[in-house]
Amino acid sequence: MSGEGDRPAPLQALLTALKGFCMGAADVVPGISGGTMAFVLGIYPQLLAAIRSFDLAWLGALLRLDLATALRRPHLPFLLPLLTGIGTALWFFTHVIPLPRLLRVHPEPVYGLFFGLIGGSVLVLWRELRIRGLVDIGHLLLGAGLAALVLNLVPVATPETWWFVMFSGSLAICAMILPGISGSYILLLLNKYAYVLEAVGSFDLRVLLPFAVGAAAGLALFSRLLSWLLVRFYHPVMAVITGFLIASLWRIWPWQERIYASVAGRQVPLQSHPRWPDPAAGGDFVLVVALAAGGLLLVLAVDAIARRLRASGG
Repeated sequence: MSGEGDRPAPLQALLTALKGFCMGAADVVPGISGGTMAFVLGIYPQLLAAIRSFDLAWLGALLRLDLATALRRPHLPFLLPLLTGIGTALWFFTHVIPLPRLLRVHPEPVYGLFFGLIGGSVLVLWRELRIRGLVDIGHLLLGAGLAALVLNLVPVATPETWWFVMFSGSLAICAMILPGISGSYILLLLNKYAYVLEAVGSFDLRVLLPFAVGAAAGLALFSRLLSWLLVRFYHPVMAVITGFLIASLWRIWPWQERIYASVAGRQVPLQSHPRWPDPAAGGDFVLVVALAAGGLLLVLAVDAIARRLRASGG
């Protein structure tokens, strides 16, 4: 046990909301997955379980207007603060601090922090995975290869009809909960990144409603498939996911030659090619390295604390 159940409810809700804020911040950045952040923060299994709690029994209770059962069955004490944190981050990074613009102006420090966070999670997963032979290496390479294939695709022209917005929501939410592949990046490939962000900023329900319906459908189906795979094929699936994460490090390497394109008035990264840093850059180089090291050490520290709590039965 992690000891989370021993915390006072308000404190636990606040911590969950902060983790949701981190997930929401990651989801705004093309190339970084909210699912990856859930892995980093240690709430991935809990997230999948909470999503699965919206099942046929819950739907039946809702249709029967059995509100007591409908409200009691889902993992609302976990989901409500988590969604509050995610929603707050989406609003904050589209209204207060426009993160896509910040990434264009100062990409190295931001990507440096995320690189450290994800690099730390790869080290944690690698230790727990314990590669046992060529089969595990094959699964690892499969995950890395699939992620590399997706991360090297280029955006295409797509329609703005309601059905395609719904389809985009389904694909983006699947990527959002899959570590290593970003929901924002999928939207960028589908040429819907700026379109959806503008709808969030202006609260355009003509876009947000079909997107939300598609996201809900994709979330319900994909979370169950992923949970089924983890129950029956845990070790191979974790090897594939670790491969996803390793491949994503290539995409978010802080020092890149990035090519931007104007999409609906927004500058978004179209392609990028990693390059070696220039230590002579002085303060900028030191800042990026410090943020990356800080992110990595933070993940390792959180993992060490969690393992100590599990060992003590706390």
